[in-house]
Amino acid sequence: MEHYLANEHRYDSGMEYERCGRSGVLLPKVSLGMWHNFGNVDPYERSREILRFAFDQGITHFDLANNYGPAYGTAEETLGRVLDDDLRPYRDELFISTKAGYDMWPGPYGDWGSRKYLMASLDQSLKRMRLDYVDLFYSHRYDPNTPLEETLQALVDIVRAGKALYVGISNWPLEPTKFAIEYLKQHDTPLLIYQGKLNMLNREPINEGILQCCHEAGVGFIAFSPLAQGLLTGRYLNGIPEDSRMSKGKFLREEMLTPELLQQLHQWNDEAQQKGESLAEMALAWVLKQQGVTSVLVGASSTKQLAQNLRCIHASSPLK
Repeated sequence: MEHYLANEHRYDSGMEYERCGRSGVLLPKVSLGMWHNFGNVDPYERSREILRFAFDQGITHFDLANNYGPAYGTAEETLGRVLDDDLRPYRDELFISTKAGYDMWPGPYGDWGSRKYLMASLDQSLKRMRLDYVDLFYSHRYDPNTPLEETLQALVDIVRAGKALYVGISNWPLEPTKFAIEYLKQHDTPLLIYQGKLNMLNREPINEGILQCCHEAGVGFIAFSPLAQGLLTGRYLNGIPEDSRMSKGKFLREEMLTPELLQQLHQWNDEAQQKGESLAEMALAWVLKQQGVTSVLVGASSTKQLAQNLRCIHASSPLK
């Protein structure tokens, strides 16, 4: 590929930015999640093309975790390579996040929420991405067996060590979230953002009070799986495509596609089409319109798919 120069109109190409809670950080309404499609099993040039296209459209936030791939760690390696090839000159325009909390390496120190794991994992992540620091580091999941103070103090000390500018939590229940907000505030490292699964089919952060808690505390919220692993893309309206996630049965199982769910999906799809939108655009717009939501994380297997999802910024949400 030729030498990359970023689109000079990237900040006036239609992207909108939302303040993250009560902080100085503005995040793009659509952020790029690198959970799938950026590992070493995926073609590097395709991953590179998607990342370059995302930045050219004003997507400044790339979201990773230590074990994203597959294989573990290779999404971070891909980003490090794309930074070296193309994006390193734009580092200060990027907001890069990573996480630790799920299984990463064998033995007792490669999982959950200990200080040992979080700090060692971040050091590894920085080496893979060839970065001195990340903009945001998350505790990827709540650990009921490690004292909350240990996990949270590790986050505080990571910021004090200059290895992350901000900290977040992901997939934490409500009461530990409240504790985290207070603990981090008292230790001068306010919680920037909560990452949770939120979509039209899964409204747990709303029903459990997490979204309201974050909004009232001035904590941002970023939604992952806003398209319910593809259920809200319209891909399954007329059966299960051979190359789909559901056909592989890893994250979506065929028995999930009940007659009731199909009826609901067709109803939403009809509503979207009446507005000249796709089901995916409408589903993403629904998430963005929830009070307290800062950004949605979308994955992408092509620039075309990402371009389609970006239309959600100006789409309308369903009636309910």
